[in-house]
Amino acid sequence: MTTELRVLDPAEWDDWYAVLELAFGGVPEADEERALWRELTEPERSLGAWDGDRCVGTAGAFTFRLSVPGGNVVPAAGVTMVSVAGTHRRRGILTSMMRRQLEDVRSLGEPLAVLTASEPEIYGRFGYGVATHTVRAVIDTTRVRLTVPEGTDGISLRVTTPAEALADAEAVYARLVTARPGMVERRPGWERVALLDPPADRDGASPRQCVLAERDGEVVGYAHYAIRPKWSWPGPDGAVVVHQLAGLDPLAEAALWRYLCSVDLTARVEIHSRPVDDGWQHLVTDLRRCEPTLRPVLFVRLVDVGAALAARTYQAPVDVVFEVEDAFCPWNEGRWRLTGDAKGAECVRTEDAADLALSVRELGAAYLGGVSLVSLAAAGLVRELREGALTEASVGFGSPVAPWLPHGF
Repeated sequence: MTTELRVLDPAEWDDWYAVLELAFGGVPEADEERALWRELTEPERSLGAWDGDRCVGTAGAFTFRLSVPGGNVVPAAGVTMVSVAGTHRRRGILTSMMRRQLEDVRSLGEPLAVLTASEPEIYGRFGYGVATHTVRAVIDTTRVRLTVPEGTDGISLRVTTPAEALADAEAVYARLVTARPGMVERRPGWERVALLDPPADRDGASPRQCVLAERDGEVVGYAHYAIRPKWSWPGPDGAVVVHQLAGLDPLAEAALWRYLCSVDLTARVEIHSRPVDDGWQHLVTDLRRCEPTLRPVLFVRLVDVGAALAARTYQAPVDVVFEVEDAFCPWNEGRWRLTGDAKGAECVRTEDAADLALSVRELGAAYLGGVSLVSLAAAGLVRELREGALTEASVGFGSPVAPWLPHGF
């Protein structure tokens, strides 16, 4: 490889970002959106591959804190802005960037790296496993009704704009982060991402609106949505497009769903990203007509196996020795003894006989509790070396609520 890999100089950001834009279709972003991503870029955590004075590869990372089972938030590198110019494929550029990046993450003491993948098949070879899924659905509100719990009428609703509701919405989001694994704390500046609404991305829908749910004057939930108007021969056939929805309790969420399903001149509610165990699925009278589909979202990579496994808790006692395969980050290779329960955990090197054998990719997939070790073993990806160890570890790794990433990065 003749290219040079180096940390991004802020003065080179435009050239660096142009490579990324071209890789993702070459359509320039709106000025506001581009300016925000420039502001959020962390140059010291961004890499560029250069062929002479030409940038031919990009990779960045955001400094995040990720919610994990047990309510802890753990430092994590949010891998982002990865691309290689089409003229420089199959030269090892991506591999070199991924290796350098993971070495840097380790040097910063971050036990995890996470990403969302435009092409999921790429990242498994670098040790990333699919850890969260999201549900997409379309509620046919002409055929499906909602049955809301008693007390929902005690929630009042107020329509406003996302900008005017920003502080209230962010306060609700912040209270929910530790309640569900996979959510990230929003650092200053990230709250503005929710306000991006370029007309080119609306697909015929209106500008985004916001509805706040209130109880006794306190905001207890919010939803960002848009209306896509449409008329057919029989009459109105519009859609409500749900971008975000969060409530501090079931009544707040039910009130928001009831509102969205009853907007005038619409016939459907389009849901683009919700947890797989989301409550709305139990409010609708016919889930089949909502056609829910599952999609993988967050990929997790254990950069430091011992620190990562010790950073979360376990819903049942575990005492298991893992034989971990990790050719890409060899410092993780070998045997690790994990002992823990709902109060805390420890994970240390050991020479004891292994109970389970797996790659770091499978550990990443199971880490947030949404993918069971038993299911991975059924695919031949985890080997049980001590009878009973698989069930013990799988139960312990589980989470009472499904992990979920509410937004990309």
